[in-house]
Amino acid sequence: MMSGGGYSALDDPKASGSVPAATGPDPQTIKFTESNLQTFPPSEAKGKISGAYRPPTDSDDTFSSKVGGGGGGRGSDGGSDDAAQGGWFRMFSVAAYKPYFDVDTSDVVERIWESVFPFRGNFTEKTSDKPDLYGPFWTCTTLIFVAASIATFVTYLSHKWHKKEWTYDINLVTWSAGLFYGYVTFVPLGLYVILKYFSAPAGLVQLWCLYGYSLFIFIPASLLSIVPIEIFRWVIAGVAGFMSATFVAVNLRAHILNSGERWFLIVAGIFLLQLGLAVLLKLYFFTITV
Repeated sequence: MMSGGGYSALDDPKASGSVPAATGPDPQTIKFTESNLQTFPPSEAKGKISGAYRPPTDSDDTFSSKVGGGGGGRGSDGGSDDAAQGGWFRMFSVAAYKPYFDVDTSDVVERIWESVFPFRGNFTEKTSDKPDLYGPFWTCTTLIFVAASIATFVTYLSHKWHKKEWTYDINLVTWSAGLFYGYVTFVPLGLYVILKYFSAPAGLVQLWCLYGYSLFIFIPASLLSIVPIEIFRWVIAGVAGFMSATFVAVNLRAHILNSGERWFLIVAGIFLLQLGLAVLLKLYFFTITV
């Protein structure tokens, strides 16, 4: 087979030792299906903030059973476990709370407007899909400074009217912040535990949203308390407290009916507690002594 130190071509394809060419249909190409691995952050998150995601919520995180009742966002057992673990870690991050601040001016104004008409009772229906903490935070913060500043101004006028020496009391701001921030944080938290106990659970964020907006009526009430007539201040505090208490009680009544025969006691307690806040506001901030 070798001549002249080189290789000679094989002219005969059927020569002994040669490998015949493969014949037959072309081999099938292998196609890989798309991966179903979960991406982070979840791509199904929706909202005005790009890339925002909603932390995993409990199955009872709603006032209405028609919302979230389909097990949205929960797939197999492994997916729910991953979501739960991710939720516990994400609750300590700022990004976990972005969806609750994903509102615009029209949303906040509409919800504030609903709090001024307490007998409608449809606030929880309108916010069940998307409760926010932006409006409650700024409502509570505004009330803190309005109540402290108006109380200081009223005290100043009263002392000047009686020609007495006046000194600024910084404790008004401290007590105002402690009162309103503490009330809007811990009262809904306690109510959340109580409703959980009576098998009528409600979403904690929705309770914070409801109670936060319920404080708005105290802002104009504080402004009107500048009038130096004691009986007028009591009337203003009573009307504001009644409207705020009615707003909370009416919106929770339909949900608390599921707790059984004790629903009336729970609603009455909610109503009286809100009235107590109005009385405390009047006694501490707008009772002038010279």
